[in-house]
Amino acid sequence: MPIALVTGASGFTGRYMVEALVKQGFKVVGLGSKPTAASETLACDLTDLGAVNECVERVSPDWVVHLAALSFVGHEDQKAFYDVNVFGTLNLLQALSSLGKKPSRILVASSANVYGTPDIGEIDEGVGPSPVNHYACSKLAMEHMVATWFEKLPIIIARPFNYTGPHQTSRFLVPKIVNHFAEKSPEIELGNIDVSRDFSDVRDVINAYLALLKNDVCSTVVNISSGSDTALRTIIEKMNNLAGYEIEVKVNPAFVRSNEIPRLCGSNQRLKQLTGWHPEYSLDETLQDMFATARGV
Repeated sequence: MPIALVTGASGFTGRYMVEALVKQGFKVVGLGSKPTAASETLACDLTDLGAVNECVERVSPDWVVHLAALSFVGHEDQKAFYDVNVFGTLNLLQALSSLGKKPSRILVASSANVYGTPDIGEIDEGVGPSPVNHYACSKLAMEHMVATWFEKLPIIIARPFNYTGPHQTSRFLVPKIVNHFAEKSPEIELGNIDVSRDFSDVRDVINAYLALLKNDVCSTVVNISSGSDTALRTIIEKMNNLAGYEIEVKVNPAFVRSNEIPRLCGSNQRLKQLTGWHPEYSLDETLQDMFATARGV
């Protein structure tokens, strides 16, 4: 039975990834802080090279899916973005390169936030990155450092645009909106609801990751996106219809970022050309599933 190592296995994406790999016939070992559906879940501080070496040597994986990251843009400890996202990733790659039997596939998850605020209809991988916050800067720095390992390890870098789905924490915007409706709240405090994002379903993102892992492409960057963008105002309108009432939106200036990215929409043509992947879930279906899950239906 092939072995897959998933970092960030206890997180939102990690739980879906573990389940998908189990269905693919892998023995899955997760690195995470909480129990998962993996055969084994190990606690491992990625910023501790010795601990990472010990875990990697113990697992000796065939596939590696590196999802672990500090991903909440509003996190107060700015230095932690670089400690975890850059140096944690480098520790993992160094440990993997030391194995006698190296993995056949390694997927490293970056972020479309590295693009910043380009005034472009659809952002493809040829657009020059221009990050505007520490999270995005740390991810771009990670990409550059990961690229120095391309000749040593079979790595593919994925740049997912925004995605959501059932069980995502309400620290993130879409689940926050959905949960307010599930609780029948009369009002919600938000920032700028006219910003527009390319939203995918987490299950489509997992399928894209699997498609890339099954492909022999490496040493490149690939966008993961739906190919269309939706304003937050439209999501609220969809939820009004779904829940059967109109919520009152109050704009809280504290939630409006000075460097807010007004629009992000990604081209998924490279992903489709490489793998034949296509999204299976519409935004309406995603919201319906999230709403049902939040209500315990």
